[in-house]
Amino acid sequence: MTESRDVSPRTPSWVYTFGRTVLAPLARMVYRPRVEGKDLIPKDGAVIFASNHLSFIDSIVIPIAAAPRPVHFLAKAEYFTGTGFKGWFSRTFFTAVGATPVERGVGQAAMDALDQQKEILASGAAIALHPEGTRSRDGRLYKGRTGVAYLALESGAPVVPIGLIGTDKVMPVGAKMPSFRERVVVKFGEPLDLTHLGPASSGKARRLATDEIMTAIHALSGQELAGTYNELPAQTAVEKIKRALPHERK
Repeated sequence: MTESRDVSPRTPSWVYTFGRTVLAPLARMVYRPRVEGKDLIPKDGAVIFASNHLSFIDSIVIPIAAAPRPVHFLAKAEYFTGTGFKGWFSRTFFTAVGATPVERGVGQAAMDALDQQKEILASGAAIALHPEGTRSRDGRLYKGRTGVAYLALESGAPVVPIGLIGTDKVMPVGAKMPSFRERVVVKFGEPLDLTHLGPASSGKARRLATDEIMTAIHALSGQELAGTYNELPAQTAVEKIKRALPHERK
């Protein structure tokens, strides 16, 4: 497991400071986001940004739109472990935009990711997550998984829903470079206090909280609802059997 860096908002690294003062303004020039509802963002304290997921750049656009509020998000550990100039650039860039390395996977790896996010929230910082799990390849909004709700119920942090519009046109799946002809719209919604729904240990509370988050995201993004989870096709017989069995989606 890749060790998490110090994510305390009181002790930002020089790379992160460089990213916020130099890279962020440059990114704003490239993506030209139109931001709505920015005044709804809590100015301090732990907060969870929950957004639809259309493009690789979503996790970059959100911190840009939320500035000056620092926002942290998880990125796969491979972005931080490369060698040579390419590895250095990737590591520096993702550190600069507030990313925390995490091993992708299920089981213990998934629990480690949740623990990292809980530590970030405990420090009073903000995190950004995508309840759908993976990018929508057809533009529809898929059902949310309950990990975001678990963090909200466990930490007591409010959830700020976000509707992203146009990021899939700026940088479609598979594109190497962003388009400079399209413009991104970022809509922040009213913070959601979900603690009244029950404890994080309750599967029903997690499901209700997730559905409330996704309803708010849908109202902001205006996407067509898929009505199902966003999953890549099962590659093996074992995966097909697992997906056929009833279980709660995290």
